[in-house]
Amino acid sequence: MAWLLVVVAGLLETGFAVCLKLSHGFTRLYPTMAFCAFALGSFALLTLALKKLDVGPAYAVWTGIGAAGTAVYGMVFMGDVVSVLKIVSISLVIVGVIGLQLTGSVH
Repeated sequence: MAWLLVVVAGLLETGFAVCLKLSHGFTRLYPTMAFCAFALGSFALLTLALKKLDVGPAYAVWTGIGAAGTAVYGMVFMGDVVSVLKIVSISLVIVGVIGLQLTGSVH
C-alpha cells in the first residue's frame, strides 16, 4: 500500500510540474490553484508513505516518476522535442525506479 501512495504521489508531482509551467510564474489563477492542489496532494501522500518505507528508495521513486512523467507529458502534449536519447534516458529512469522499488525495504 505504501508503494501505491508513492506512485500516486509521483503522478501528482507530474501534475504540479506541468501546472507550474502553465501558471506562467504564478500569474494565472487556475493553473496556480491546480499547482497548489497537486503539490499538496503529492507531498501529503509521500509523507504518509514514508511512515512505512525507507526514505532513499521512496524519494528516488517519487522523483523518478515525476521526472519521467513530466518529460513524457511535455513531449506528448506540450510540443517538447522528442529524440531517441530522451526516450532512452526516460526508459533508464523507469528501469531504475522499478529496481529501487524492488529493493526498497519495508519496516
